[in-house]
Amino acid sequence: MTESGRPPADAMTNPRADRVRDVAKLAGRPVRLRRGQFLAEGPQAVGEALRAHRDALTAGGSELVTEVYASLECLKKHPQLLELAEDPVCRLHMRVASELVLEAMTDTVTPQGILAVCNFVDVPLDQVLAGKPKLIAVLCQVRDPGNAGTVLRAADAAGADAVVFTASSVDIYNPKAVRSTVGSLFHLPVVTGVEVGDLVRQCKAAGMMVLAADGYGHLNLDDLQDESAARGFDQEVPESQCELEKPTVWLFGNEARGLSEEELMEADHRVAVPVYGSAESLNLATAATVCLYATARSQQRDGRQ
Repeated sequence: MTESGRPPADAMTNPRADRVRDVAKLAGRPVRLRRGQFLAEGPQAVGEALRAHRDALTAGGSELVTEVYASLECLKKHPQLLELAEDPVCRLHMRVASELVLEAMTDTVTPQGILAVCNFVDVPLDQVLAGKPKLIAVLCQVRDPGNAGTVLRAADAAGADAVVFTASSVDIYNPKAVRSTVGSLFHLPVVTGVEVGDLVRQCKAAGMMVLAADGYGHLNLDDLQDESAARGFDQEVPESQCELEKPTVWLFGNEARGLSEEELMEADHRVAVPVYGSAESLNLATAATVCLYATARSQQRDGRQ
């Protein structure tokens, strides 16, 4: 940015330029898969991507962010993003772009002023299991990108060690899904394209308990939390094979149909979230948040003993 505040000489102002069209193609899944890249939009998401990029390079890893484009107005509001991008470790040149150019690069009606082209961040399942995880969220046949991103964000907030998307679930690199994570996509490991059966077998072999979130489950989440709390205070409770303190994998199903019978059969236990009002059920993101926090709370309490 020039000292006068005017756009620099290399500012991008032509929304029909080849580079603009090239970036815009990442809105399509075939191009994302071929290039192994996706778009992160908005100050929060781009900021988290840049921090993850810096951390990866500092640790001797490969780059995460390859390009950054921002409007002058955005950089004036968030000067720390320019400083972060041009940090000697990050080694990125942030290109100034007009609002029309940013609009042409994304699929949003109102651009957020900044976007980054990022390399895929997913990792193999065995890499996750090698870290001896305590809490993993698995999305089975979840098709809505907004729901997928929201569950990933909830898993991040609950301190989960990873989020897994089965082969039949939505592409987490879908622009709407990425926006819904609000930067959490860059905070914890993500695994994609796994078959449920293979996933469960590997997790059980690693000593993890597998729970299925099921409205008709034979176990009640509130009861499990009460039992966990009682154990935390050294109170006598009936012996149970479903202790929330254990390393746990939660299976969450399709928004409309829930988990299939085959998926339910893979779990050690089926757990229902109780509904006390008149609603038929909780939506996917809310139910996942409740389940993940129940386990996280129990594990945190157990870790303090």
